[in-house]
Amino acid sequence: MDMRYPSHPDKVKHFNTNQLREEFLIDTLFVDGEITMVYTHIDRVITGGVCPTSKLLALPADIKELGTAFFLERREMGVVNVGGSGTISVDGQAFTMQKLDGLYIGMGAKDVRFASDQAGEPAHFYFISTPAHASFPTVHIPINDAEPLHLGDISNSNERTIYKFIHPDGVKSSQLVMGVTLLEPNNMWNTMPAHLHSRRMEVYFYFDISDENIVFHLMGEPGETRHLVMRNEQAVISPSWSIHAGMGTGNYTFIWAMAGENQLFTDMDPVAMSDLR
Repeated sequence: MDMRYPSHPDKVKHFNTNQLREEFLIDTLFVDGEITMVYTHIDRVITGGVCPTSKLLALPADIKELGTAFFLERREMGVVNVGGSGTISVDGQAFTMQKLDGLYIGMGAKDVRFASDQAGEPAHFYFISTPAHASFPTVHIPINDAEPLHLGDISNSNERTIYKFIHPDGVKSSQLVMGVTLLEPNNMWNTMPAHLHSRRMEVYFYFDISDENIVFHLMGEPGETRHLVMRNEQAVISPSWSIHAGMGTGNYTFIWAMAGENQLFTDMDPVAMSDLR
């Protein structure tokens, strides 16, 4: 378990590139035949990647950092498959996961197993886990069943569709809110104009980025912005005091997930373009 600790924005102002990357970038999530996990003390969110190849992988139990008998004893989890087809089994119930399918797993699930249909084209199960105070049913979420929200326009290079997977008006959770954003062809910007989530943190996961392209992820206080260079299948931890926006050199897709005081998707503090520096 890779552990990350919160940093005050006054401290982050003085970080160099390597310090920013060590603090906020999750650079490797998928390793063949392994489960990787990063624990941030910002709202105690765990970001992980599961890449089963020739054998299935089980969510580990009795992790010292959690202090519980099994992983989801006091937690919930959202999963999205961003690779080849596969299966997730939750306490014996199997869910077929095509690319961009989601799965919500409620608190109390004891036996969670991940498998790929083909070892040579493994599933890449990206997950976010948050503390939970109540148990909700495990639900399979094909992307076509998710609630779409169309935003932006081609004149601003940010025409996109947000698919809300886990949210109060859809698949219920204790505190996790999660979804996928698909940019239309020839659109490169996400989340601009920028905003803050003063009551929630967020994790962005970028994927479907070709080898020759990158995404510049903008972060920091509105008047003290910084950037991280993101490549395929990398994630970034965004504290509540930071903006979170991105511009790609080519098309890409990203998954957003939030945790904190509430679950209201529209609870944002807008940042005027004139206030960005």
